[in-house]
Amino acid sequence: MAKDYYNSLGVDKGATKDEIKKAYKRLAKKYHPDINKEDNASDKFKEINEAASILGDDQKRAQYDQFGTADASGFDYRDFGGFSSQGGDFDFGDIFDMFFGGGSRQSGRRSYKGSDLRFDLTLKLEEVADDIEKKIKIPRLETCESCNGNGAKSSSDITTCSQCNGSGRVTRTRRTPFGMFQTTAGCNTCHGEGKIISNPCSKCDGQGRVQKKSTVNIKIPAGVDNGMRLRVTGEGESGIKGGPSGDLYVVIHVDDHDVFVRDGDDLYMDVPISYTQAVLGDTIEVPTLDGKTNLKIPQGTDTHTIFRIRSKGIPHLNHAGQGDQKVRVTIQTQKRLNKKQMDLLKEFAKESGETPSLSFFKKIFDKI
Repeated sequence: MAKDYYNSLGVDKGATKDEIKKAYKRLAKKYHPDINKEDNASDKFKEINEAASILGDDQKRAQYDQFGTADASGFDYRDFGGFSSQGGDFDFGDIFDMFFGGGSRQSGRRSYKGSDLRFDLTLKLEEVADDIEKKIKIPRLETCESCNGNGAKSSSDITTCSQCNGSGRVTRTRRTPFGMFQTTAGCNTCHGEGKIISNPCSKCDGQGRVQKKSTVNIKIPAGVDNGMRLRVTGEGESGIKGGPSGDLYVVIHVDDHDVFVRDGDDLYMDVPISYTQAVLGDTIEVPTLDGKTNLKIPQGTDTHTIFRIRSKGIPHLNHAGQGDQKVRVTIQTQKRLNKKQMDLLKEFAKESGETPSLSFFKKIFDKI
């Protein structure tokens, strides 16, 4: 019976080469005998390698699709070496090149993006009420100005690797049950760079980057809150060998305030008033983040009444509008009274038809 290579890899007959490659990679990692110790792992690994060797080759796949065979008898996964960390030389990259070709791989000096950085910035509550700019200093790796990041003392100290002829990769030929196959791997002489530096830059020791403490200007929008992150593109560490710089992530922390408590974009505060102010009413002056404002206390105000002052809170982040300021009044009881004050309060209680103690207990009992 003809083998169903598509079924072996779990792909449809019309699968693209990329889909076949992904399926093979997933199954090869799962069933390689040095990873999977189950009894049937070796047979399964042999099966998927055989399938990949046929379906990854356009000519063999066309023959298989037409005749149901591509003459893969005698295939042995052991021809591709071991996978274990104890010295095996199995390389999924090599076998991908063998089955699917390695022409798309990069060659020559490779560049890498620089690392992203984090900076924790603490702000006062007053600072988040408006758009501001902050200058911060961060330690980071930057491109070496002496060698412009190439790592050499001078441009003449950079030569093309003779082993790989500047490609950064070396091609090897292997004999397999299906014929001669070529595999491509990184060059050991130049470590995949394609270039050899004979005289490294003394300032960066050939690394192309040096450690510096740099000043970065950060624009902070109004309304930011604890834990928010601002990304500053390109202000991370410099890239390697001409690669792009990483990004800087600024994490916001807002200090507690002595007067205000923030809840979203609203601000809360407590203001003490006297018994007389609560009973007779008054206009008092209260602080806000941008100065002072007047607040009217109506007659008969109870303790813990909350008044709202519109648009005196924190601006909405990236939106129009602003939160409110909530003012909670608490009635202060005067602890020391002179004789005249005590007589007046007793007279007030008498005119009200109650004594202070009876009035208090009546309110308690009414709530039970």
